[in-house]
Amino acid sequence: MRIKEHPILGKLEKEPTVEIEVDGEVIRAIPGEPIAAALLAAGKNVFRYTRKLHEPRSVFCAIGRCTDCMMIVDGVPNVRTCVTPVRAGMKIQTQHGLGEFKERTQ
Repeated sequence: MRIKEHPILGKLEKEPTVEIEVDGEVIRAIPGEPIAAALLAAGKNVFRYTRKLHEPRSVFCAIGRCTDCMMIVDGVPNVRTCVTPVRAGMKIQTQHGLGEFKERTQ
């Protein structure tokens, strides 16, 4: 689901990819692209569920101003995935409510 040809930018070369883990599933992503872009390209569009009504949320503003795209990244909750770049080996989890801080294991 990635854009391969753009009307202004022309053909977009495919970058080398890295693996990231999302809710236990390994997906391929381009290093440096926003986590949200990698997830959307992989067909994943629910990033978190609201605290009270447990409603699904995804990308809304895509500039880091809202909180709709927050996920748990490497054990740290409330990470805005629209402005956080992908790096190899990231472990990302769908966030439920406010999220919990988990100790990093590396």
